Amino acid sequence: MPRLDPIVSLLPRGSFALFALWSAAAAWAEAARPNILLILSDDHSAPHLGCYGDPDARTPNLDAFAAEGMRFNRAYTTAPQCAPSRASIYTGRSPIAIGSSRFPLPPRREHVFFTDVLRQHGYWVGLDGRHHHLAGRRLGEPAEEEGLKAAGLKYLEVRFDHVDIHGTGSDPSKSFNAVLDRIPKEKPFFLYFGFNQPHRRYRSQADDKVTMFDPARLRLPPDYPDLPEVREDFANFFYTVSILDRGFGGIMKVLQERGLAGNTIVAFMGDNGESLLRGKGTLYERGCHVPLLVRWPGVVKPGAVSDVLVSGEDLAGTFLEAAGLQVPREMTGVSFLPALQGKSYAGREYVFTERSWHWGPITRTDGLDLSRAIASQRYRLIFHALPDRAYTPVDLVNDKAWHAIAQANAAGKLSALHRRLLFQVPRPTIELFDLQADPYELENLAGRPDLKDIETKLRRELGIWMVREGDYLPIPSLTYPRDDSGGEKR
Repeated sequence: MPRLDPIVSLLPRGSFALFALWSAAAAWAEAARPNILLILSDDHSAPHLGCYGDPDARTPNLDAFAAEGMRFNRAYTTAPQCAPSRASIYTGRSPIAIGSSRFPLPPRREHVFFTDVLRQHGYWVGLDGRHHHLAGRRLGEPAEEEGLKAAGLKYLEVRFDHVDIHGTGSDPSKSFNAVLDRIPKEKPFFLYFGFNQPHRRYRSQADDKVTMFDPARLRLPPDYPDLPEVREDFANFFYTVSILDRGFGGIMKVLQERGLAGNTIVAFMGDNGESLLRGKGTLYERGCHVPLLVRWPGVVKPGAVSDVLVSGEDLAGTFLEAAGLQVPREMTGVSFLPALQGKSYAGREYVFTERSWHWGPITRTDGLDLSRAIASQRYRLIFHALPDRAYTPVDLVNDKAWHAIAQANAAGKLSALHRRLLFQVPRPTIELFDLQADPYELENLAGRPDLKDIETKLRRELGIWMVREGDYLPIPSLTYPRDDSGGEKR
C-alpha cells in the first residue's frame, strides 16, 4: 500500500472523516489479500491420483481436496527434472531463458521471482520442507559452491523471510505448524512446502509389513514389461504416493484448525514426472505431465475441471494476479487466473519442455540428454539432439526393476514393442505422437505423409520458441545432414 503521510498532507481541511473511511477500506483490502500455499510432490506424474481416474491409487485426502477446488487435466512442468522445473515456477520463464537448464544451476540474481514481487507488497514469503533446488545442490562440490557464491547465486536468505530444508516423513504436520508460527499475524503469506514423496527410493511395503497394493493386481501401462520386479516397484511407488496423501491430509487439517483455509489459495502440483519407465528425465507424458489441483474458497467452484494447457511457468503470473499485483514484463508465463475464476479463457496453444544435463554419467541419457518438445491439445513433437545414445531411466537405473528389464532384453525375452521403446539405438531424431489416440506414446507418427502439415507446423513453432528463448541447440524446423559431407539439406 502507498505511504499515508503525504496523502494526509494533501487533504483539504475537514476531510479527515473521508480519509479515515479510505484508510479503513485500504486496510480491509490489505487484509483480504489471499495467502498462497504451494505444495509440491516430488517426482509425481499424472494420472497417479484417484481424482485423475487411476483405479489403483489410494489418495482419499487429495481426492477430497480436488472435490473442493479445480483439477487441471493438462498441466506440464517445463522440464522433467526438479531444479529447472522449480526455477521456472518462481521466475515465470523457461529454464533455457534463465540459464538454468543444467541441473541444478540457480537462476541469476537479476531474474525476478514472483515471491520478490509479493514481498515488496507486504507478503511474508517462505520456503520449507523438501529441497526447493533454488540454490544449487545441497552438498555440491567445493568448487561448485565457491563458484555459486562468487557469482552471487547464494541469495535465498535475502529473498525470503524463511528458508528451511528438511525431510517430510509420514506426518509433516508438526513442521508445518512450526513454520506457520513464524508468520507475522498482520501479514499475508506465501509458503512453499515441499514433500519428499514419491521420490525414489520408494517406501517398501515389505519393510513396513503392509500389503496395501498387490503387485499382481496392478494395471501396468502397456509400455511397461510385465516382470515381477517391475510390478513390485510399481506397488512400492503407489504405497509411497499413499504416504504423500496422508501427509497432505495432515497439512490441510492444520490449515483448517488455524482458521486459515478460507483465505488461502492452495495449489498442489508435481514438480516433474515420476522416476519410472519413460518418466523423469524424458519429454514423454510421464516426464512432464503432472497433477495440478487448486482450491480457493469463494473463487474456484468446487469440483471444477479444466482441460486448458498449463505450464509450470504460468504459476508465477497467476499467483501475482490473484494477489491483485502486476506481473513483471519479463515473465513469459500465461496467467490462468480466468480459468480459476470460471471465466472464458482461451489459454495456451502450446506448452514447451526441455531436457539438458542431469546428475549422472555424461555418456548416458540419465546423465546427459538434449531434447526439446512441444505439445498441443492433441499432439506432441519431441526433438532429440543426441539420438545416438540409448535411453537410460533417471534414478531407476540402479534399482532391480531396471536390472530385470535389461537382463530380459539381453536374453531376448522382451517384446518387440518394449525393445523398441526402451533399447532402440539410434533413437528417432523427431517423434510425433497423437495423444488422443495414443496416450502412452507407443507409435511414432513422424514422417507420415498424412500428418506432414501437423509435423511441419509443430517443428516450426518449436523452432520459433527456441530462438525466442535463446536456446543453444539447432532448431528442428530445419533438416540436417546425417553425415559430415557438407551443406545443410532442405
